Amino acid sequence: MLDVGCGTGSLAIIAKQRVGPAGLVAGIDASPEMISRAIRKTQRRGVEVVLKNAVAEALPFPDAYFDAVLSTLMLHHLPVKARQSCVREIRRVLKPGGRALVVDFGKPARQSRGLLAHLHRHGHVRLEDMTAMLSEAGLNQEQKGPVGVLDLEFVLASVPNSSE
Repeated sequence: MLDVGCGTGSLAIIAKQRVGPAGLVAGIDASPEMISRAIRKTQRRGVEVVLKNAVAEALPFPDAYFDAVLSTLMLHHLPVKARQSCVREIRRVLKPGGRALVVDFGKPARQSRGLLAHLHRHGHVRLEDMTAMLSEAGLNQEQKGPVGVLDLEFVLASVPNSSE
């Protein structure tokens, strides 16, 4: 499993606990500071996760290497062309039958003027744009919709099996 934009490694640690000692979990982040924090966190918890400082548009892994890829709260940080490159890279590193889960801030239904809206200065990625990017990269949409927290939305997609 690969966590693209792993930040401090929290999801990668949880994923490693799920897959167990035989499963490989890796995380990449463009921020050297985040990778350093993730390394310290995994060491403190005694969890083995491969962590690399890398950009999402050029994943440092071979083709068809992972069964699953997570991208949570990361795409909105990238310009549109970089988002498209990131999604193509996610598709490239997934095995046939592999799955990708993308979660990000969707376009709010209405503009909120509350404190959270004031503090949230990141961009948004419309659900339609997420599904289109995944489809254009060759992934089949399985599920999509709101997460149920703030304006977070998700798309679960898969790589067609080689027989499809």
